[in-house]
Amino acid sequence: MIKKIGIGLIFGFLVTGCGSKKRVVSKERPQITKHKQETGPNVGPSKDSAKEKDLYPLPENPGRFVKFPIADTQEYIETFAEMAQYEMRAFGIPASITLAQGILESGSGKGALTRKTNNHFGIKCHTGWDGEFDFHDDDAKGECFRKYNHPMYSFRDHSIFLSSRSRYKFLFNYRRDDYKKWAYGLRQAGYATDRKYPQKLIALIQRYNLDTYDEEVVRGGLDAVRQPKQYDVFTHIVQKGDTLYAISRRYSISVEELKRINNLDSNTLSIGQVLNVRKEKSK
Repeated sequence: MIKKIGIGLIFGFLVTGCGSKKRVVSKERPQITKHKQETGPNVGPSKDSAKEKDLYPLPENPGRFVKFPIADTQEYIETFAEMAQYEMRAFGIPASITLAQGILESGSGKGALTRKTNNHFGIKCHTGWDGEFDFHDDDAKGECFRKYNHPMYSFRDHSIFLSSRSRYKFLFNYRRDDYKKWAYGLRQAGYATDRKYPQKLIALIQRYNLDTYDEEVVRGGLDAVRQPKQYDVFTHIVQKGDTLYAISRRYSISVEELKRINNLDSNTLSIGQVLNVRKEKSK
């Protein structure tokens, strides 16, 4: 069963950029401007990609690197599904495909490259890239990869990457919700060298019911991008006598959520342990 959408891209803790200087990161996701869909549910991207970007603008760059600690694949989906749907509406790429590619390419947001660059699709610098970058060993040692302050810009760059290159043009003749054709088409176009790439994408989509997100967009169930929840995120240092239950009561957060966002396998705590805590902002 698909969980509630709109958890949003809201995680951000004290992080370190390429250098050693530490920066404090806000917990809020920059708000996405709401726009009415001007194309049919199965129409591909506009011939003029600039028009698409004007119709579906992203918010202003936060100006600092935002770190996203993701616990597992389900949390990855809950965090980025809305962004994938937004990109589907803007560019015509199935949200299920975008999510499956992100899961596969980023290791559900936990891969080394993704954690240091917010690059969820392994897009390399390529000629003409004038944004931030970092080096990572991939097919060769020390390859140049694009770096983004926030994952939403990685999702947008992925959309532009596919919609602006001629070798992927035929994909946009497929229905937006035909994820199987898209999966095999990506392999045909040379997106990945892995012969099993289509099967891997399809398996992820079917395992996590990602096609449900496509159906919501095609049915027009999301006339505007929903307002994401916003949280205050802070830390709690474990004191003598603290238990997860007591901490959960103190901050009005469930024990299960405390364990999830701190990657805890048991209820055992140690004095001095630092726990991440989040609390929904009051409206």
